[in-house]
Amino acid sequence: MSDIEKLHIPVIGRIRKISPLKIILFGFIILIFIGTILLCLPISSRSGQPTPFMTSSFTATSAVCVTGLIKVDTYNYWSPFGQAVILGLIQVGGIGFMTICITAISLSHKKIGLASRELMQSSVSAPQRGGIVKMTRFILVGTLLIELSGAVLLSIAFVPRFGAKGLWYALFHSVSAFCNAGFDLMGSGGEFSSLTSFDKNPYVCIVISALIVIGGLGFFVWKDLIDNRFRFKMLRMHSKAVLITSTILIFGGGLLLYLTELPNSSSQEHSALYQIGNSLFQSVSTRTAGFNTVDLSQLTHSTIFIMVLLMMVGGSPGSTAGGLKTTTLAVLFASVISVFKRKKSVEMFGRRLEENVSSLALCIFAMYLMLGSAGAVFISTVENVPFINALFESASAVATVGLTTGITPQLGILSSIVLMLMMLFGRVGSLTMLLAFSNYKSRPQSQKPLEKIQIG
Repeated sequence: MSDIEKLHIPVIGRIRKISPLKIILFGFIILIFIGTILLCLPISSRSGQPTPFMTSSFTATSAVCVTGLIKVDTYNYWSPFGQAVILGLIQVGGIGFMTICITAISLSHKKIGLASRELMQSSVSAPQRGGIVKMTRFILVGTLLIELSGAVLLSIAFVPRFGAKGLWYALFHSVSAFCNAGFDLMGSGGEFSSLTSFDKNPYVCIVISALIVIGGLGFFVWKDLIDNRFRFKMLRMHSKAVLITSTILIFGGGLLLYLTELPNSSSQEHSALYQIGNSLFQSVSTRTAGFNTVDLSQLTHSTIFIMVLLMMVGGSPGSTAGGLKTTTLAVLFASVISVFKRKKSVEMFGRRLEENVSSLALCIFAMYLMLGSAGAVFISTVENVPFINALFESASAVATVGLTTGITPQLGILSSIVLMLMMLFGRVGSLTMLLAFSNYKSRPQSQKPLEKIQIG
């Protein structure tokens, strides 16, 4: 054995000891670094000048974490090459880099080991390790088919309006919507305008909303729906919880947004149908997609707070969306019901949940609440902006939404770094971030002495 081979053995051993959660975290960091370097190149900007490192890193982080918060307008600042880099980062960040790696390995007919399967399971939040390779192919093929279908549908509206560029616009917005990223190329009608020029175009709003919902439900829910031929009674408890919670949030959130905006004078000049349509679109988009058809800076504080709550919930596990997830909310609600009914265990749809699932749900909820609040306090103090605006920006980052009241482009370096860390935290996942650096120790057989504490 050569000296080089002897050196490689301990290195390989150390790599194998790295937990899958750490590999996922470092994988996202490497993607962000590559994207930052590419966006710094002169070819990436329309001016042909190198882009400042902070602007490039913030944009790359936002794209990989499928957030949508930006320091510069995507259309006006970035060249077609830069836009293509952003789209690539969105795609890889949306479906997960491990999905692409495992698919490439399987196509090469190489054997996929147990460690790789475990890594893939952690990457896409799979319920079990068995069948993970087939599930990976389903994710990749399904993603491409849905995004291409969305691009075709959007091109019907974009090509007549933008000409040949409409094809690129259609593809970009289809990928961005399905991956719940919120990046757009509508800056030609005004910087940071998002989809406000399509507020009276129900066709575009419906297509974008459909892509957002499909991407936000999660790949495992769609697999369950297809396997059971869309029969609700046959679905797993996870899929039922996702579908019911998502439906309530979409229509309930739309109703609340409509009611809170009724007193707003700027909304009274439009018809009720217009207001209802845009309320539903914002209810869908607010839960991690990041598109907007109305000027968010003109909304009432009540509306902004409701949007913050919707942003925090986000999408569903195993999807392209962020947030604390619909299933977490469902478990918390079921836990409250079980306490009121004095049940020994938490139940949903005639099934009993695992003993620690309520604790995990509460832990995730607390982490998002604390991180979002801490980020808001920091930004509000450092940047001297109203707390409600800072809270909106903070929630948008940690839930990987991308909506903004307009303060992100003006934020300083410290606040920008805080938002970048929050975006990474939101995309990788709260539990993943904590467990990646925690030392797991087996539970001791003995227990501490019992003592009661008063609650409530």
